[in-house]
Amino acid sequence: MHRPNLQKMLTNTGWLLGDKILRMGVGLLVGVWVARYLGPEQFGAMNYAMAIVALFGALAGLGLNGIVVRDLVRKPEGTSLTLGTAFVLQLIGGFLAFVLAVAAISIMRPADDLARTMVAILGFALVFKSAEVVKYWFESQVKSKYTVWAEHCVFLALAAVRVVLILNQAPLLAFVWAALAETVLAGVFLLLIYSRKAGALSRWSANLSRAKGLLMESWPLILGSMASMINMRMDQVMLGSMVNNTVVGNYSAAVRLAEVWLIVPGIIGSSIYPAIIAAKEKSEELYRRRILQTTKLMAAGVLPVAVIISLLSNHIVHLVYGQQFASAGNYLAIYIWTGVPYLVFFVLNQMFYIEGLLKVGFLVSVFAVSSNLLLNFMLIPMFGGMGAAFATLATAVGATLLSLFILNLKTGIFLKRK
Repeated sequence: MHRPNLQKMLTNTGWLLGDKILRMGVGLLVGVWVARYLGPEQFGAMNYAMAIVALFGALAGLGLNGIVVRDLVRKPEGTSLTLGTAFVLQLIGGFLAFVLAVAAISIMRPADDLARTMVAILGFALVFKSAEVVKYWFESQVKSKYTVWAEHCVFLALAAVRVVLILNQAPLLAFVWAALAETVLAGVFLLLIYSRKAGALSRWSANLSRAKGLLMESWPLILGSMASMINMRMDQVMLGSMVNNTVVGNYSAAVRLAEVWLIVPGIIGSSIYPAIIAAKEKSEELYRRRILQTTKLMAAGVLPVAVIISLLSNHIVHLVYGQQFASAGNYLAIYIWTGVPYLVFFVLNQMFYIEGLLKVGFLVSVFAVSSNLLLNFMLIPMFGGMGAAFATLATAVGATLLSLFILNLKTGIFLKRK
C-alpha cells in the first residue's frame, strides 16, 4: 500500500473510532440511566419491541452495503446511477420492513396495544434508513469524517433529550419517539452533508436495469442479513414470548454491555474493507496478507477483553445497572464470548463479498438461523436467559468454523503456501 493511501485509511479509521468511542461513552452512560429509570420490566418491553423491528431491519438495507461500496470503488463513473438506484431500493425495502414488523407484533401479541404502538413507531424509522446510501459513498472514498459529523450531532442532541425525559419522569413511549427522531434527523443530516460535499442529490438517477443487477447480487445478502439479525435478536424475541419482559430486560442489559466494545474492532474492519478490495485487484499474495493481518488484529483485540469482562461480569453489572438488574451478570459472563467468533466471522463475511461467494455465505446464514432457533427452543424453557446466551454463543462458534472451512476449501487463503 502506498503511504498516502495508508495515511488516508488511518485518518478515516481515526474519525470512525473517535465517533464510536464517544458513542460508547455517552451512549452507555445515557442508556444505563434510561435502563435504571425504566426498570427491568419496562426496559425489557422496549427492547422486545426493538428486537421485533430489528428482525425485519435487514430487509430495509437489502444487503446492498458491501456491493454498493465495491461498485463505487471499482466503477466511480457510475456513482450517480448506483447511489440513486440503491436509495430507491432501500426506500421500498424500508416500507416493506415496516409493514412486516407491524404485522408480526400483531400476530405475536394481539392483545398488547403498547407493544404494537412501540413497534409501529420504531418500525417507521426503517423508512429513513434509505439515507444511509450516503455513508456507502463516503466509505468508498475513505472520507467517513463527514458522516461522523452528521450522526455525531444528532446523537448528542438526542442523548440530551433522553436526559431531559428522565428528569421530567417521562413515560416509556417518550423514549420510543426519541429513537424515531434520532433516525429521522440522522437521515436528513446525511443527505445534506452529501449535497454540500459531493454534489446535488438531483444528479442521482435510477433505472430498472441497474436495480435488477443490484438485486441479483444482493438477494442472498438480503436473506443473509435477515438471518444475521435473527441470530442477534431472536433470543430476545423468544425470551419475551416464552418467559417475560423482566427477563428480557436483564438479558438486554447484558447484551448492551457485551456489544458496546465490539464497535471498535468492527469499525476498523469496515475502514480496511476498501483496502482489501484494492489488494485483491493488485495481487493474491497482498490480498492474502491483508486478510490474515485483519483476522489477527480482530482476535488480538477481543480475547483479553472477553476474559476480563467474563470474570468480573457480576461486579460490572452491579456497578453499572444496580441490584435490580442482578441477573444480567450471569448472562454477560456467557454472552461476552460471542464477540470472539463474531469478529472473526466479520472478516470472513467480507471475503464472501470479494470472492463472489454470496450464495455460500447465505447457506452459512441458513445454518446459523437453524442452529439458533433450535437451540433456543431447547434451552430457553429449561434455563431461561442462560439458555439463550449459550444458544447464541454455540451458534456463533459453529457459523465461524463452517465459514472458515468453506473459504479454505474454495480459496485456500488461510492455508500456508509453500
